[in-house]
Amino acid sequence: MQMAEAMAKTRDQGQRVVKVSRGELPLCCPLPADEVWNMHPRVYLPIEKTGEAVCPYCGAHYVLEE
Repeated sequence: MQMAEAMAKTRDQGQRVVKVSRGELPLCCPLPADEVWNMHPRVYLPIEKTGEAVCPYCGAHYVLEE
């Protein structure tokens, strides 16, 4: 599945959308402020080029705010 398809599917399914700033990069999911005791492994997501990223584990949709 292409990234654009994954992002469209995420939006259609009503998954959480998280806005992040450049100061929060590099982007990882779960975020540092999230409680990680019951979450998936931390993954780093490439968001710089497209401005959007979807976590392959939980489907959270991240949007980079300028």
